[in-house]
Amino acid sequence: MSQVFATTLLVIIAYMTIAYIIALIFKRNDLADVFWGLGFIVICFSLYFRGYRTSYFILIFVLVWLWGTRLALHVLTRLIKKPEDYRYKKWREEWGKWFYVRTYLQVFILQGFFMFLISFPIIISAISGTQKLQLIQYLGVYIWIIGFIFETVGDIQLRQFISNPKNKGKIMTEGLWKYSRHRTQWWGIFIICSTLPHWYFSILGPITITYLLLKVSGIPLLEKKYEDNTQFKEYKNKTSAFFPWFPKKD
Repeated sequence: MSQVFATTLLVIIAYMTIAYIIALIFKRNDLADVFWGLGFIVICFSLYFRGYRTSYFILIFVLVWLWGTRLALHVLTRLIKKPEDYRYKKWREEWGKWFYVRTYLQVFILQGFFMFLISFPIIISAISGTQKLQLIQYLGVYIWIIGFIFETVGDIQLRQFISNPKNKGKIMTEGLWKYSRHRTQWWGIFIICSTLPHWYFSILGPITITYLLLKVSGIPLLEKKYEDNTQFKEYKNKTSAFFPWFPKKD
């Protein structure tokens, strides 16, 4: 088992190194956000071509492929229309002579490390052996579908909201954004793995991505620029940060 984890880590390092080189060529470090979603698909393919083709793994492969492709396309279409993301642009200015080293280690390799932790459910499903799907796996798929719908429809609603000139300076508080400010499907993927041997390793996946959303790259960075916005403060106080739920009443 340890060999599978080690090989996957090496695949991730190689992949993120290539991503780093491409970002340097285009002078866009925010391309790391595009490579993020695609990286999990690369992990799945690397396991598939090494002969890991259990029913659990194929199921998760399909789910990850849908999630990663949608996310990468969503981010790419957003980047094409804009200059480099302000977070990456700020680091480019602040890091000076250490820019290339810090970009490689703190942006790409660090993301690769988190990618490795989040991919634990994928690896566990690949080495699980041949087992029949049980009722709890269907529950996991159901939770994943709910998360996928919230992400996909929510992004479409936000894009339509932003494209309307009348909404300039306003905060999106309607549609699915009424029920949560962030969401993820990785808890559904963990539930799919919850009856497999060594299932406890797979919980690192949803825990890591939940931590990133709540404490690192999600809420802290994305919501920081709205911290002085009165409308956003009201929205934040009413709306669930992560799990979809009905807004609080005044």
